[in-house]
Amino acid sequence: MFARGKIVRATAGGEKGGLFAVLYCDNGFAYIADGKRRKSENPKKKSFKHLEPLDISLDDNELTDKKLRKALNKIKASLP
Repeated sequence: MFARGKIVRATAGGEKGGLFAVLYCDNGFAYIADGKRRKSENPKKKSFKHLEPLDISLDDNELTDKKLRKALNKIKASLP
């Protein structure tokens, strides 16, 4: 369900409604980044219950901050 590169929407907290990519998971938590507010060097630790997975995944080479920002902007534009 949650794996590296999976795109998720935050459903709670200060990030509510924002799109993020999962960098890695550990003990019921996903570490997420969007390349702008949350860089890949300092990901946000977020509980699985506060994330909504989307049916979109990114490749490992797209998980740099610059590529992540571009990909998430494209995804935001295509969502209703």
